[in-house]
This record gives sequence, C-alpha cells and structure tokens, in this order.
Amino acid sequence: MHKLMVLYPEPLDRAVFTAYYEGTHLPLCAALPGVLRISYALGISEPGDGPYFGVFEAEFESEAALATALASPEGRAVEADVPNYATGGAQVLRFAVAEVGLG
Repeated sequence: MHKLMVLYPEPLDRAVFTAYYEGTHLPLCAALPGVLRISYALGISEPGDGPYFGVFEAEFESEAALATALASPEGRAVEADVPNYATGGAQVLRFAVAEVGLG
C-alpha cells in the first residue's frame, strides 16, 4: 500500500477553503485513476493553535499506481487546482504504509 498525504497550513479564509475544497477539489481527487480510498479532515486546529488546518490522505495499491495517477491528466488537474484554494500552501508527502498486526 502506498499513501499520498497533503498537509494544509492555515488558509486566509477557512470558509472559502472548505467550500471550494469539498465542492471542487475533492471530486477531482476522487477521479484519480487507481485510488482505493480517500479521507480528509479540516479544522484540525484552532486558528493560531497549530501548524495545520487540514489533512488529506489517498491510498493506492503501490508506488507505481500512485505515480501513474499523479502523471495522468486527472492527476495534473488535481495539482493545478491546489493554488485555487490553498492560500496557505500545501505540503505533499508520499510513502509506503507499514501495518502492525494487533493480537
């Protein structure tokens, strides 16, 4: 399993970010080829209390599947859309996921 994580610092306007992100950007993300699962959280800290306002995660079967998704027309559209709402910028992380068995 391979994961794409995006961390969003505090935007200029939380309401504008949220409306655009949920109404426009997430549907673009859902169209990424090979994406298995998407999750996100917004408002994870109060303004001024933490380094991040939001987090996004998308899971892919492999590093190759993630790379293919990002290089696709859909992936380029997702990347090109980020400046439309992320006024605080965005930090993108890509990594393999290791799991721990419980029990």
